[in-house]
Order: sequence, then structure tokens, then C-alpha cells
Amino acid sequence: MSSDGDGDMENQAELEEKTRLINQVLELQHTLEDLSSRVDAVKEENLKLKSENQVLGQYIENLMSASSVFQTTDTKSKRKGSKGVRKDK
Repeated sequence: MSSDGDGDMENQAELEEKTRLINQVLELQHTLEDLSSRVDAVKEENLKLKSENQVLGQYIENLMSASSVFQTTDTKSKRKGSKGVRKDK
């Protein structure tokens, strides 16, 4: 009888271990699903922000090309270049 009792206890311990492992696997699967959802959301947000960044970049470029302040930058840099050259003889 004691051998049957030992066998039952071993079976019970194995069953509890299997149940624990199954629960752990299920918990890890849920964690993986949550992380995967978060990654997808971040990817979506990243794409949106990239698109907005491109629009803003184009807008800034259009403003700069329409503004006389940024168009005269080339002539100012040419003047600075000729001013910096000293002719000592």
C-alpha cells in the first residue's frame, strides 16, 4: 500500500509541476502578445511622426525659399570670403 501511496504522491507532484509550467507558459504567451501589440503601436506612431516630420520639413523649406532673409545668405557669405583675404605686400 505504501508503494501505491508513493506513486500517487509522485503523480500528484508531476501533475502540479505540469500545471505550474502550463500556467507559466500561458502567462509568458500573454506577455508576448502584450509586447507585440505595444511594438505594433510604436511602429504605427513612428510612421505617423515620420510623415509629419516630412510635411514640416517641406513647410520649413518652402518658408525659407520664400523668405528674402534666407536668400541673401549666399551673397553675405561671398562678401565675408573676400573680406577675410588680406593682401600684405
